[in-house]
Amino acid sequence: MNTINPRIDSSWLAVLHNEFQSDYFAQLKSFLVDEKHKYNVFPPGGKIFAAYDTTPFDKVKVVIIGQDPYHEKGQANGLCFSVNPSVKIPPSLVNIFKELHDDLGYDAPASGDLSKWAREGVLLLNAILTVRENYAGSHRDKGWEMFTNSTIKAVSDKKQNVVFILWGNYAKEKRYLIDESKHLILTAAHPSPLSASRGGFFGCRHFSKTNSYLQSHGIAPIDWNLND
Repeated sequence: MNTINPRIDSSWLAVLHNEFQSDYFAQLKSFLVDEKHKYNVFPPGGKIFAAYDTTPFDKVKVVIIGQDPYHEKGQANGLCFSVNPSVKIPPSLVNIFKELHDDLGYDAPASGDLSKWAREGVLLLNAILTVRENYAGSHRDKGWEMFTNSTIKAVSDKKQNVVFILWGNYAKEKRYLIDESKHLILTAAHPSPLSASRGGFFGCRHFSKTNSYLQSHGIAPIDWNLND
């Protein structure tokens, strides 16, 4: 069972304790143990909860919601849209970096590793935390969505003035979990090449809008520059 029971930051363990004790989570663990016996599963076990470990609950200022991890070997590092430093930057992340440059003037980094953003307080949360190699969406409807929905709702319920960034229709479906009376929700098209080219992502200026909102509530802005 310890296949998917790596260290998770204590602040999140306190918030999500009931989820770890639930029947659905026990079933999810059993499913993943079986998957690991048959297939390669990404990210590696120690990185499944990387979003939580890198951004403790009390540090969360921003939430960006993705779908599921990259499914090719060596890509996924447990943070949505992020890849390991030696991996070619995926097309969606290329477009995110283009928008970052257009919005704030920061040049695209050589690496697609977004760990710095996570350390700044950006919870880079995939709705599904694992995937079978070369099989996108393979761990859909196995229980992860219940766990990450509880994560989003906990941030909404227990914190104030968080920015939720929802790119694409899948992420926008999570809007109902968020209390809009005390948080900011920013929506746009998905940054994938097909969606972004149709309009609605480029020019969204979500990076500067996030910082303006945080500063207006006395919260330190995010340092989005990945070249520091």
